[in-house]
Amino acid sequence: MTKIMEPIFPLAIELPPRGSRKLLRTLHQQLRAAILDGRLKPELRLPATREFAAAMGVSRNIVIAAYEQLLSEGYVSARPGAGTYVANVLPQARRTIATDDAGAESRLGRLNPFWRSPPALPEPGEAMSFPFDFRIGLSDKTHFPYRVWRRLSARALRGISRTPVAYADPAGQADLREAIARHISLSRAVACQAADVVVTVGAQQGFDLLARILVAPGQTVVATEEPGYPPSRAAFAAAGARIVPVPVDGEGLAVERLPARAGVILTTPSHQFPLGVVMSTPRRQALLQFAAAHRAVVIEDDYDGDFRYGGRPLDALQALDRGRSVFYVGTFSKSLFPGLRLGFVVPPAWALPALLAAKQIADWHGPILAQDTLTAFITEGHLARHIRRMRQVYGERRSILLEALGRHCRDRLVPIPGEVGLHLAARLVGPVAAGAVVAAAAARGIKLQALQGYAEKVKGAANGLAFGLGLIEADRIDAGTRELAKVIRSSS
Repeated sequence: MTKIMEPIFPLAIELPPRGSRKLLRTLHQQLRAAILDGRLKPELRLPATREFAAAMGVSRNIVIAAYEQLLSEGYVSARPGAGTYVANVLPQARRTIATDDAGAESRLGRLNPFWRSPPALPEPGEAMSFPFDFRIGLSDKTHFPYRVWRRLSARALRGISRTPVAYADPAGQADLREAIARHISLSRAVACQAADVVVTVGAQQGFDLLARILVAPGQTVVATEEPGYPPSRAAFAAAGARIVPVPVDGEGLAVERLPARAGVILTTPSHQFPLGVVMSTPRRQALLQFAAAHRAVVIEDDYDGDFRYGGRPLDALQALDRGRSVFYVGTFSKSLFPGLRLGFVVPPAWALPALLAAKQIADWHGPILAQDTLTAFITEGHLARHIRRMRQVYGERRSILLEALGRHCRDRLVPIPGEVGLHLAARLVGPVAAGAVVAAAAARGIKLQALQGYAEKVKGAANGLAFGLGLIEADRIDAGTRELAKVIRSSS
């Protein structure tokens, strides 16, 4: 049997011929460059000098000299009996490709204009911790039935082990599509069959796929709510759409302000992001009439629709649609947890073939194990029970927050009416800027967001704060609100 030699170093090094006077300098320069640009990571153990020299076909003294020079310059550290390691703190800042590459600017010009300067999007922050954490868009996973999920996942894995090796349907697992269709039919009155559902890797992939099939770069006008949900807006901007922000009032998207040339309309009617208002029935009807009259399509992001705390539930736009113009987008990130990365799109029948083709091109299909596990989680009733349980948890936190705002911030914050979702918003009263409040609050361990951060045009944006209910424990809300009141007074 032929013995396969494993490489001893994750780095391609080119050296002049053996005997050249430039051997030492070349080896030293290439190792230093690899450390500076991050190819050799901090704390990486370098090969032993004898092995390195044998692999490179050079004298061991050359390698020892190169290591010693790097050591004297501070790029590596020697640990007696353990070897030589890349230093944690380097004497020279790491260089990036953009600053180190003389041709970077000309190559940058080849990129889609959107990607030359992409917008700031929400950053991952699960590992972050604040004494008073009001971040929005994140659910409480401490109540999730992990034991049930592990059991169902193990069963799904056993099932996968017994099936032939093959790629799956781009639309998603058939049983999951059936389960989703039943779930949204019962909970959201969405009219669909299993064949109408396309499973996606979260709602964000749904937006990206819809942008691919609906946008003609540089031509399609996409109307977005102002303020609105930045990730969906960014997906359409990346596809080359012309974004037109449209104001939101107490009844939702101001339909009368929609541009006549709008081809796509993005909206969150169940729980407007971030203001929290629910689109009224007359406004929903007006929006569908506009879409029919202007041959536009509506993308209905059912944001936080599972969590309603009062009032009469309103039918989804998709259920009211008679013109086959509504794309319904949903996700399990809020009802379960973001790391699941499973969502879905219910498109009009005429758009289904294009959406499936875009899905197959993007990633062929989503993770099968997670899909099969979620199927059992839904069909055995665990999802419905978990949503009911979490509706009580979030409802209690919401009530406590409203009482605390009234007790501590009555003259400074006015909650925006709304009875749905994992966050609520409040407008600031008086000469105080939300941005200044957010910065000062963070210094006191209070994490929340300013409403203007979700506006395309900051000038004239709502001056207020958004309070998430997913990460703050009920017994921390009153104290956090009391501290926030001090921050607002000092910021005034």
